[in-house]
Amino acid sequence: MSAIIERDGRFLLVEEETADGLKLNVPAGHLDPAESPIEACAREVLEETAFSFTPRALVGIYMNRFTRTRTGADITYVRFAFTGDLGTHHPERSLDDGVLRTVWMTLAELQASAARHRSPVVLQSVQDYLAGQRFDLGLLHVDASVYEVPGPAERGPTSRNPSSRGPDTRSGGRRPAGMLPADQLPDDPSL
Repeated sequence: MSAIIERDGRFLLVEEETADGLKLNVPAGHLDPAESPIEACAREVLEETAFSFTPRALVGIYMNRFTRTRTGADITYVRFAFTGDLGTHHPERSLDDGVLRTVWMTLAELQASAARHRSPVVLQSVQDYLAGQRFDLGLLHVDASVYEVPGPAERGPTSRNPSSRGPDTRSGGRRPAGMLPADQLPDDPSL
């Protein structure tokens, strides 16, 4: 999950330590267990930049492939890039491990620093954002099973505890309870 965040013609990036040296990236990271892509994006922005962030639209879904420097592993990543509303800065928060600092860069600065980007999709997703590419968050469906802790014998969705974060049957089961529509997401993802 990643976030394309623009303010006054500049984009929020992080400078982070990698096996290949210091790299620039938009705030990005992986899904945690029991987390939707939208929730992961808001959490990653907070952890990496100390800003609250509310995803409002999907900019695109990107894939890239590379060979991991340390292990030689052939890796393919799928990245969901979101845009939305930048919220409160929390200067008391420390940045995520490996993140040295946040930087605000213009498109020209991003283009000039492409060799230092963590992934080629950093620049591509910013260019798509600038071209106005946006998709409704309703495009993403998160099954209630994402929020359930599987038992040792479970292989898939079977019985559901009604008190768990199961589907909201009033909406036809399309949105797990506890997952708000995009227009109702709080500014502070810790809420």
